[in-house]
Amino acid sequence: MGLELYLYYDGLGAASPLIALSIMFLAGFLMSRLTKALSLPNVTGYILAGVLIGPSLLGLISPEMIDGMSFLSDLALAFIAFGVGKFFRKDSLKEGGKGVIAVTLLESLLAGALVFLAVLLLFPGLGWQFALLLGAVATATAPASTLMTIAQYKAKGRFVNLLLQVVALDDVVCLLAFTFASALVEAQGQGALSAEQILYPLLYNLLILVAGFLSGFLLHMLVKGRSPNSRLVIAVALIAFLAGTAILLDVSPLLAAMAFGASYRNVSQDEKLFKYIDHFDPPVMLLFFVLSGMSMDFSAFLTVGAVGVTYFLVRLLGKYMGAWAGAALSREEKPVRNYLGLALAPQAGVAIGLAFLGERLLPAEQGSLFLSIILCSSILYELSGPALAKLALIKSGAIPREMLGERRKPIFHRLRRSER
Repeated sequence: MGLELYLYYDGLGAASPLIALSIMFLAGFLMSRLTKALSLPNVTGYILAGVLIGPSLLGLISPEMIDGMSFLSDLALAFIAFGVGKFFRKDSLKEGGKGVIAVTLLESLLAGALVFLAVLLLFPGLGWQFALLLGAVATATAPASTLMTIAQYKAKGRFVNLLLQVVALDDVVCLLAFTFASALVEAQGQGALSAEQILYPLLYNLLILVAGFLSGFLLHMLVKGRSPNSRLVIAVALIAFLAGTAILLDVSPLLAAMAFGASYRNVSQDEKLFKYIDHFDPPVMLLFFVLSGMSMDFSAFLTVGAVGVTYFLVRLLGKYMGAWAGAALSREEKPVRNYLGLALAPQAGVAIGLAFLGERLLPAEQGSLFLSIILCSSILYELSGPALAKLALIKSGAIPREMLGERRKPIFHRLRRSER
């Protein structure tokens, strides 16, 4: 445990959560100034700020307060997925649909298959159930840090469009893979495969997907002729409602919010609303990543050992090889083939949510190890992912030259500018 400095303001009633929020905002902002001066994305600074003020170090936020903010993860993921939905335009899907599907299937399933085989062969004592669930989670890619990096450096072009569509579809593949994997593990424990174990999760995901799709049409009708502020309020209300409904059904809000954004974008042809939300959600994103950093438990790193290292490295290899093969099959340009896999490293929201589900499916000791592996690797991926994404965007030519001008300035110039 850390210093538990939260004790100095804990128990002050309504003032305590407000003080905690101000600490999170200030810590995230100040740390992002430092990482920006070092040419690192803001996301990295937010996560490091969370580590610094979290229970493992300074302990400026109480564990109870951290648990009470867990809803921020679902809300942030819903905002992220809604923003990703705008890239699923009918014209762009027709233009590169086959390529997106090829890259998504190869990069996600190859990563999952390699993790499954590596864990099964190198650590047979853990059993095929453990390896299968770990492989299923390995297919996921977190869009949050990649999107933040793209937005920060105003990256654009074919590389960015393909990356965003792949990241969005990636979670669909992961959810389906984990649903089938968990059904097999449960069936092995019960001796028989129940139709309910497969059909109910699929049905709930289908229902929330349809609800998100219809919400796009509803939003289109509700915002006609309204002011920008009113449109923003209505959109945020529907996003929050979809996220809450997904939690009630025990499914991820990503599918619903992504379908919501895609259907609204295609039926309305409106891009302004997405810009309004882009200006609204930075505080939510900051809190989300700071919260992720605060959830870091250094003691967990001691328990993951060789299994965790294997998972971390093999998943990276699978993502890169799969993305390269998919891009090559789709006849993408060389920069896309060579660097797309680097931008698929981050893993957080969906993977962490599925890790808690997997923990309950495995024996107590294995379940604890399973959860620790995903949590620790997700933190490492989120710390390294933005830097890898930025490198991929630079090498692929997706970042405009004027945005790269700052990177070449002497560091003391950047430090002086960040202080303004």
